[in-house]
Amino acid sequence: MSKNKPVVVIGLMGSGKTTAGRLIAQALGLELSDSDPFLQSRYGGTAAQIARREGADTLHRYEAEHVLHELAGEPKVIAAAASTVEDPRVRAALRDPFVVWVDASDDVLAERMHSSDHRPDFDPAAMRARRGPFFREVADLVCDVGVLRPEQVRDAVLQALGKPVAR
Repeated sequence: MSKNKPVVVIGLMGSGKTTAGRLIAQALGLELSDSDPFLQSRYGGTAAQIARREGADTLHRYEAEHVLHELAGEPKVIAAAASTVEDPRVRAALRDPFVVWVDASDDVLAERMHSSDHRPDFDPAAMRARRGPFFREVADLVCDVGVLRPEQVRDAVLQALGKPVAR
């Protein structure tokens, strides 16, 4: 597999998409594009601010635009918001890149989000019921981040891509 193939990291909030994405990008020598900084720079707010200001549907449209925009550009590692898998255009676009689903139990994700004001009403079980089938549909690799450290996720991705894993 070419170094130039995009990698998209998907998962529910608290799964560590940004952390894993950063490590994967560094290992592959690619840029990381994360949905949160993208939203901030393009739309002037965090996901929570945009949801309050413009509504969840608009936020989800912006998050989908992030993935579609980045996939149309130079190959990179993309940390995608969980909502993006609900958009059929995004799911179709995820056929070509390598997609890694970082996941953990609902309890682990809830604990990770407990101290965050990103989305205080986050319910992992409800989000998993809604988005889990889509994650399964697009994922090339699933990593249990309740068990694996971010470095182990990076190494699993490198191995799946046929790249050398640093020891």
